[in-house]
Amino acid sequence: MWRWLLITPLLLLLVLFALSNMQPVAVGLWPFDLTWQAPLAMVVLLAAALAFLLGALVAWWAGLPHRRRAWEAQRAAKRAEAELTELRAREAKRVEAETLARDRAMYAAPSDGRAVRVVG
Repeated sequence: MWRWLLITPLLLLLVLFALSNMQPVAVGLWPFDLTWQAPLAMVVLLAAALAFLLGALVAWWAGLPHRRRAWEAQRAAKRAEAELTELRAREAKRVEAETLARDRAMYAAPSDGRAVRVVG
């Protein structure tokens, strides 16, 4: 909703600019002897679009090292999670084995007939 409140006036301004500046202008490319006629609005909007794309490319290129570090951190986090899961499983098996051993010792019949009290 808020996006349309911002975009609508900008699009209206863009359309009004294009309709108000339809007079042809000569556009030349400096090192070459090229010139062509184009509507002023098209020339201005094309130059703005090219500048935007160039800026987006520069921003994307500048963000590459940060994205690479983020990908590496994500891979390291996945490896750490896998290791933690493995350690938890190993610890659960150890605790289960100790519990079984303690239960067997607690319920085993003593050889001399005395009661065995297990504390723990």
